[in-house]
Amino acid sequence: MNIQKAKPEDHIHLTEITKKSKAFWGYSQEQILAWDKHLTITADYIQNNPVFTLVEENKIIGYYSYFKQENNQVKLDNLFILPEYIGKGFGTLLMNDFLQRMRDEKCQKIILDSEPKAEQFYQKLGFKKVGEFETSIKNRFMPIMEMDL
Repeated sequence: MNIQKAKPEDHIHLTEITKKSKAFWGYSQEQILAWDKHLTITADYIQNNPVFTLVEENKIIGYYSYFKQENNQVKLDNLFILPEYIGKGFGTLLMNDFLQRMRDEKCQKIILDSEPKAEQFYQKLGFKKVGEFETSIKNRFMPIMEMDL
């Protein structure tokens, strides 16, 4: 198993992982379709942002991506794992790689918008909730989380 930089041609597979992972949390197929634009990873996105995949036996089973902001701040944009691998430590493996990469790059703060049902996952890794915003689903709020490095 290894973590490697994504290639633009991985975009279809990463989009599939994103949609399957999101559906794992109980969202309907209609909701996944409504979010299609936000859940689609394009070749251009991979070319223009750091995207790293978790590969097991030549199969991509998860990935993360981020982008840099001002003042040595980074936003974790995506972290998704195929549903059959959720809850088995692979998300933590990806996050530990990401956090080490951010330390190596001298990042001072990481922010992210968490899937509401994944908030505890990020809290266990040391992130703190600093706010929230209502999503397109009434009474569903996305936690805004951050971590100082």
